[in-house]
Amino acid sequence: MHFRDKTVQTKPGEILIVPRGIEHLPETKEEVWVMLFEPKETKHTGVIESERTVDRQHWI
Repeated sequence: MHFRDKTVQTKPGEILIVPRGIEHLPETKEEVWVMLFEPKETKHTGVIESERTVDRQHWI
């Protein structure tokens, strides 16, 4: 996970918590499975609207 001031690498089974409001950029060299926990109101593209923006996400 890239942050403005550092990069954090995680290993299988590890958890990384990104605090609210912290700019971050995930990166991987191979396929990974990720589970995100965030409020329903959180937009997956932030404040940017594009063709990738999904207005109605599926919730568990």
